Amino acid sequence: MVRKFLLLILTAVCISSDLQAQYDVHFSNYWALNPYFNPASSGLQDRLNVSAAVAMQMVGVENAPKTMHVSADMPMPLLPQGHGVGLNFFTESIGMFSHQRFALQYAYHGMVGKIKLSGGVQAGMISEKFNPTDIEFGEAETDPAFPSSETDGNAIDLSAGIRADYEGYWVSLSAKHLNSPTILLGENNEIKVSPSYYLIGGCNIQLNNPFISIQPSLMVMSDAVALRTDFTLRATYKNDDKRFYGGVGYSPTNSVTFLLGGDFGGISLGYAYEVYTSALGAANGSHELVFGFQTELNLFKKGKNKHKSVRIL
Repeated sequence: MVRKFLLLILTAVCISSDLQAQYDVHFSNYWALNPYFNPASSGLQDRLNVSAAVAMQMVGVENAPKTMHVSADMPMPLLPQGHGVGLNFFTESIGMFSHQRFALQYAYHGMVGKIKLSGGVQAGMISEKFNPTDIEFGEAETDPAFPSSETDGNAIDLSAGIRADYEGYWVSLSAKHLNSPTILLGENNEIKVSPSYYLIGGCNIQLNNPFISIQPSLMVMSDAVALRTDFTLRATYKNDDKRFYGGVGYSPTNSVTFLLGGDFGGISLGYAYEVYTSALGAANGSHELVFGFQTELNLFKKGKNKHKSVRIL
């Protein structure tokens, strides 16, 4: 009964017409999912790049969020070098809510001296669904604050970003939900999505040992109400086609994250476990698995494409 009561409170907060909480999910492997955060990263390399992430947050907590993201990007065919396109799919369920996003991306990449500058835009659709089946109102059969049956709604969603790359250093600035979409759920409820802003950067530092390098990175995300900062440090061992990494991330007042991954048979795999520093404790952390691969684009050449793993950055 207590769990159902807490779930009812959570649902009431989420469905409020004045919803202003952080809307976008957090990924611990943000450095490996650049197109998800910034459309300017689409088509950045002369390859077809596919990445995916699956996350289970607050393990052991009933109705905790479950998330999946898939994206693909590549240089735009039949156009001069510098144009990139991508697509992005995201789905998440939390309690009685589920939402999906699908978007198309376009980016332009150009050189200013030795700096590669990129700008990108994204247009897509957000879909929200609310299923009140598990709500128990006690003696009352219904509550006017909640829809009496499953309801859904959708809205257009716009994003944009810029990025700069210079000799192993990179920085990305983007804004998602720029048009502040409002999703109607039934006749009396709506979800207002505030814009989210991201500053992400990192670099690749080669040590004296030719096989070992380190990759520090930083992400700052905000919706102008809440702010989250993540510091991440990875160490990578690379020998020929073999690559393995381990690392740790820290988000002040939020969590500590442990990361592990590498390249296996031309496919990049990574795992992260986020331990919350709140009352949830280590046993109720979040699992995250990322996957990626790249393949050369020989669209007008004979022969098969060669597969290569996702780059360190």
